Amino acid sequence: MTTVLLPTDTRFRRARVRPPRRRRAVVVTRRVVHGLLLGALVAIGVHWGPTILDRTEHLRIDTVAVKGNRYLSSGAVAALLGPLQGVSILLADLEVHRERLLMSGWVKSATLRRLLPSTIEVTVEEREPVGLARVAAYLYLIDDTGTVIDEYGPALTGFRLPIIDGLAPRRARGREIDRERAQLVARLTTALGARPDLSERVSQIDVADAHDAVVLLNDDPTLLHLGKERFVERLDRYLELAPTLQQQMRELDYVDLRFERRVYVRPAGDAG
Repeated sequence: MTTVLLPTDTRFRRARVRPPRRRRAVVVTRRVVHGLLLGALVAIGVHWGPTILDRTEHLRIDTVAVKGNRYLSSGAVAALLGPLQGVSILLADLEVHRERLLMSGWVKSATLRRLLPSTIEVTVEEREPVGLARVAAYLYLIDDTGTVIDEYGPALTGFRLPIIDGLAPRRARGREIDRERAQLVARLTTALGARPDLSERVSQIDVADAHDAVVLLNDDPTLLHLGKERFVERLDRYLELAPTLQQQMRELDYVDLRFERRVYVRPAGDAG
């Protein structure tokens, strides 16, 4: 018996050949190249971008527009902001300049915004003076929260405000203000704000007792004890009684108006 070897027919058998990876390698290479190019562009932008923006003339700040100011002039506000003129509007750090502005006692709040191509708009809210706090030998303008605005001087003589004593704590340091007493002053000045006819007559306020506001009126040496509430009502009551009291007693040391149905009076020179 003879064995015959026939050639293998490969037409019906799948060749075990792995696909080439050349194309995938090309794709990966392109991604790497694109990433490198993008990184290079970003690096160039980071390095040269600020320089390009800084040298763009039409984006340099040439106007600082101020709104909301009443006591501070627009020039004073611009000076407080620091150097903004000529700086690129896109590179200026507005938060830094806002913090500089808030260092002024006059400025309660402030916002800054960019108006392209070259304007910075500044909106300020100023503190409203309500009195002159006497601390040691100095007078300070304060607002309704007891915050010191500025030291009183020749430039501020246009303010006609009452002098406020008793705001400083017993062991005060510098311009320190007692908050509880400042709140009493705030309630009093707010109430008087609705009655200009009364507020214009108040020349001095003493809040050494945080529960009793003592008031002096213009051309009247009588100390008026108003307590911590119903200030307008009690002042009106005194003004109604004043002619009768002055007929009975030439001079009064004080009138205590803190009680509803009674008024306590001490004549001047009476130790009782």
